[in-house]
Amino acid sequence: MSEIQATPAPVKAEFGAGLREFWHYYSVNRGAVIGLVVFTLLVLIAIFAPLIAPHSPDQQYRDALLVPPMWDAMGDPRFLLGTDPVGRDILSRLIHGARYSLFIGLFVVVGALFVGVILGVLAGYFGGWVDAMIMRVMDIILAFPSLLLALVLVAILGPGLFNAMVAIAIVLQPHFARLVRAAVMAEKNREYVTAAKLSGASHIRLMLITILPNCLGPLIVQATLSFSNAILDAAALGFLGMGAQPPTPEWGTMLASAREFILRAPWVVTFPGLAILITVLAINLIGDGMRDALDPKLKRS
Repeated sequence: MSEIQATPAPVKAEFGAGLREFWHYYSVNRGAVIGLVVFTLLVLIAIFAPLIAPHSPDQQYRDALLVPPMWDAMGDPRFLLGTDPVGRDILSRLIHGARYSLFIGLFVVVGALFVGVILGVLAGYFGGWVDAMIMRVMDIILAFPSLLLALVLVAILGPGLFNAMVAIAIVLQPHFARLVRAAVMAEKNREYVTAAKLSGASHIRLMLITILPNCLGPLIVQATLSFSNAILDAAALGFLGMGAQPPTPEWGTMLASAREFILRAPWVVTFPGLAILITVLAINLIGDGMRDALDPKLKRS
């Protein structure tokens, strides 16, 4: 019994060493560290939005329409970043909007990753007509501009945040499918897979237990970059009126509802745009750092 209980220790030590090695290569990229800090702050803001936001995101102050930011001569100390055309506090709406943007990114990436991995594993492992059929469908999806295809899908499904997320997930999943297919085709003829076949492992075990874990590095990087693409596409659909619908405090919807005031009150579009820019930039920096840390060819000594 003592020998059985002692066996997990080397596994934990190996995991700890791998984690330290990952952080070493990740932390070399200062931009990636900054991106991780900013993204962590965004997650905390989204979690504690009701406690941080000074006002309710939907509360309207009819005596404070289009009030400029606090530092402006006409500003109001109650509203740090000013108010929108119907008197809602922009800062509070931005804070609550972080919840929507991060949830959109998470939902889209999980959905696209789940479907893309299944299709990619099937195509790469079995090959032949299975591979040809799946990849031709992926090629058709990739032949359309991503935003245009998402717009068409939302028009078919109907405007709304959930339908927009589903459409974006469909548009992004071919990237995961192609990536997994290439990785599986490179791994399936290696010695450890052949040994597992000879030991009697089933096709499902070979695909999901033996091969797939060795393809996770590129998938993690792609998932990080797709997270930022999902936020951008959702904001674009919201701006076009096909995503989240008013009065939802989603950043793209905030831009759409305030675009006619861009010259008269530029702050109503500046701050939501900056929120999207900072979030996407932070996630892209994280993706660059993870690529450097997970790809042996890019690791720096």
